[in-house]
Amino acid sequence: NIYVTKSVLSKSNKNSLICCLLTFGDVYEQQYAVALFNSVRYEIEGGGGTQSQLLHRKDPLAGRSIFSGNLFQYLEENRKWRNRFVSVPNSYNINLYESKTAHDRGLHPKVTINCAGYKALASMEEYMELINNSLPGIKAKVGNHPFIKCATQFPLILWHPYAHHHYFCVMTEKEHKKWHAVLQDCVRHSNNAGLSEDCTVQTPAFTDSVRLHRQAKGHYGTWDMMCGEPPQILANLVMETLHPELRNVIGPRLKGKLQQRQRNWMLISDAVYKQVLSQTTGQYEALVEACEAQKSPLDARLRTDMDQIITSKEHVNSKIRALVLPKAEQLLRTSVQPYISSILEALMEPTSRGFSEVRDVFFRELVEISKNSINGGGKDKLGEHMERLSMLAFHPVKMQSCYEKVEELNLEGLQQRFDVSNPSVFISRAQILMREQMDNAVYTFEQLLNQSLEAQGEENMVKTIQRCQDRVLKKYDYDSSTVRKKFFREALLQIIIPYMLQQLSPSCSPELPRFKELIFEDFSRFLLVENMFEEVVLQSVTKDIMMAVKEAAVQRRHNLYRDSIILTNSDPNLHLLGETPGVDWAAKFGGEEPDGSVEAEERGSGRRRKQVVSMIQLDGFTLPYESCLEVPGVELIPEEDAEACKEEDQEDEEEEELGLHEDPKSPDSVNEIRDLINPVVEVVLPVTEEGKSDVTNGTEQTGGTIVMEDGVQEEVTHVTTVVDDRPRKSLRDKTSPQTILKQLVGSKKQEVDKEEAAIKNAIEEIEIAVREDDGERVAEEPAAESDGESSPPPVPHSRSRDDSGFQSPTNEGPDDGELQPITNGLNGADKVVDPAEVEVILA
Repeated sequence: NIYVTKSVLSKSNKNSLICCLLTFGDVYEQQYAVALFNSVRYEIEGGGGTQSQLLHRKDPLAGRSIFSGNLFQYLEENRKWRNRFVSVPNSYNINLYESKTAHDRGLHPKVTINCAGYKALASMEEYMELINNSLPGIKAKVGNHPFIKCATQFPLILWHPYAHHHYFCVMTEKEHKKWHAVLQDCVRHSNNAGLSEDCTVQTPAFTDSVRLHRQAKGHYGTWDMMCGEPPQILANLVMETLHPELRNVIGPRLKGKLQQRQRNWMLISDAVYKQVLSQTTGQYEALVEACEAQKSPLDARLRTDMDQIITSKEHVNSKIRALVLPKAEQLLRTSVQPYISSILEALMEPTSRGFSEVRDVFFRELVEISKNSINGGGKDKLGEHMERLSMLAFHPVKMQSCYEKVEELNLEGLQQRFDVSNPSVFISRAQILMREQMDNAVYTFEQLLNQSLEAQGEENMVKTIQRCQDRVLKKYDYDSSTVRKKFFREALLQIIIPYMLQQLSPSCSPELPRFKELIFEDFSRFLLVENMFEEVVLQSVTKDIMMAVKEAAVQRRHNLYRDSIILTNSDPNLHLLGETPGVDWAAKFGGEEPDGSVEAEERGSGRRRKQVVSMIQLDGFTLPYESCLEVPGVELIPEEDAEACKEEDQEDEEEEELGLHEDPKSPDSVNEIRDLINPVVEVVLPVTEEGKSDVTNGTEQTGGTIVMEDGVQEEVTHVTTVVDDRPRKSLRDKTSPQTILKQLVGSKKQEVDKEEAAIKNAIEEIEIAVREDDGERVAEEPAAESDGESSPPPVPHSRSRDDSGFQSPTNEGPDDGELQPITNGLNGADKVVDPAEVEVILA
């Protein structure tokens, strides 16, 4: 439970979290009724935008997968890089398998990553810049070493402000570019796929609730964490307040080297985020269920009283308009109108270049098809080209040049005035629109070409392709202009409206409650004065925004059509082609699948999925799918003990044979999080047969100090003795208890040998932190999470299973009755423990 975790800090913060979720629930219930009213009214009154000239494909990725291939994943439990087979299905989740064989056999992936909220980074410098700002009051040195060392020159990192980070790398620059484009597409799709525009009630109710909730806390600007499924967005909303509080309380109390503090903070942050996500998932499901149960009676009442509700709303709106409009117009003249043209220009330039690049990429693909026909490529080759063309919009590598154009969007100079935290909101939206327009153009071309071939046959194929191409490009230009103008208007509203609300709310909001008296009680659920206040502000600025966009179109800037222009040669019956199923070009022309285009077999059925992006073929280098390769020549991070580094390879092999590896997981309980900020030093003391009777289990208070490896003197407050008399086989010679005791009390130093280096390494790996409140005891080592743990459904952001680096399709552990060696260290990877184990708890 999230609130149990928070209780480590303060009861007041726990109560504030409960209030946060309850407050959002109340706002959502109110906005649900308003959204239902707007939806029913729109349905009754009708309306709509400009008719699209291009056809729209309903499910373009049906029967497709995006990409699959091999890359190296960083395993944190043993600080090694392992070869993994990665599959990206049409859900855009990233599935990691131990091998291609495991994937082909239909086994569950070892890890599944939902990329919503992540950033795909292509360099360690980008990652370190984000990590070094993760803890307050810490200024990392320039060139500071990360706590991982990349095995190659080509890292790929998935970074999240709250959740677990994922580290990958590849061998060549060609792989790096392709994988980076794929990961960016996964993030782009996952960020925008959670809120469906087809849900005309739930989606606006949720987005308005999030916006109003943030405005109540003083956040009026755009928000770049409005991404993913509603439970994920709600978790981000909670973490927006909780994360800084946790960081300010726990951050200064973490001790140790900078890399260790950063790593510990990431573990704590991930643990809290997972628990918050679990809570918000249940909360949102309960909210939706409760509101949906009331939908039918509310809908019936709306349809009965719609005329009266609209009349009542217009009456109240006129009263609010009289209060708000004079102030809004004054604010417009002085602080908004002078900046509208500059904001619009900043939006238009990169966006129009991006849509122009979409047109060019589409045109180049059609030219290739025409060249194939001219050179006598035959029907088989035409089928292959058309199969590739059908998925052009979802090919992240081919679309990358289009996406890069719009990534140049820069609102610098306007961000502080209008509280635009990050242009990524607008960049992401423009990229999604570009992909939609590309797919519409491709789909329309397919349907027109197929229609022409059926009517005229395959004679004069080049002319047929040329005619279809010209018709589609003209339709694309028209639709592109319409979509961009709508995007510019929406972006201007997203930038200006929050600023105006922030300026007008202090003087207008206190006056709004008196307007509630003008609303009939029966209509009060559908008419909220807060929403009507925002509508009045919206209406006040809409005219100026429409005029600015219209002037840009009249000037023919960036190839925008005027609103009065209607495509004269539009096909009145073209929309009928949209009702027909997509064309299977490979079957139509009897061609085989292009090389590498079919890689993944759909689990649970015999049908094979066509892959959008072809496999990477490396010249002179092949990765064996069935092996988990260790990247050669990878050193540990600089803070690791030198002699321990030399022994690690042999040690890992011995431990893997015994099945001792466990994934380092984020702490999920109060004790586990406390153990990250209360260090526990484990010391192994062998006990003779005669002395066993004198040693008993228990915890004793004691006094004394210990000098840690970083030179800090820590106080020893408790000693916990654990006796284990099970026989076992030792992996290496034992260090005498006298040697360990001398090391603890700082007595005369002996010559450092192999055994002492192992003890030193074990101490360095302990999660060093700071004192807990007096009286608190931590006597147990935090229990590691099981490899089978998954994130809360239905929107898991990471599901991990046994990831020891071995191929184990069944993920079976050792038999319950089999005695396993007991090890010390955080993840059982250091050395075998002797019969008596002593934990020294530091204050």
